[in-house]
Amino acid sequence: MPRDLETLFRLHHRELRHMAYGGVRCSATAEDILQDAFLRYAGSASAASVANPYAFLCRIVANLVRDERRVRRNRGHLLPLEDAEACPAAEISQERRLADRQALAILVAALHELPHDCRRALLLNRLDGFTHAEIGQRLGISTSMVTKHIIRALRHCQRRLGPV
Repeated sequence: MPRDLETLFRLHHRELRHMAYGGVRCSATAEDILQDAFLRYAGSASAASVANPYAFLCRIVANLVRDERRVRRNRGHLLPLEDAEACPAAEISQERRLADRQALAILVAALHELPHDCRRALLLNRLDGFTHAEIGQRLGISTSMVTKHIIRALRHCQRRLGPV
């Protein structure tokens, strides 16, 4: 089992970044969490005696994600899923709910109108947090083409949704 930081980074960067992104839904914050995780691992006196460095890194990332979510929640930026039922439904008007449902239906239809690679590039980037380079590798296209696909998809969705 590798213990040196460079090897661990090379082997596990992607999975750990996706784990962090899944918890915070922000690519920049996920990268910050990952950097902090590797710094904490490197600075940990117990890292040398850890039986499974990858599991140790996963625990560090999970703790950092939890901390970030707590900070956001305290600042009012994130409503935790477990508190969703506590949010009074009366605060959201029926008109707003209907408008949101209609916009969602339009967006889903717009996504289905896109060519496969165009739609896939957008979803991989915006939902899964993949970089343009990672998407290019996955789809077998250039990074420049990924950028063009994402721009095309965003413009199409924007046109279909109309003025916001």
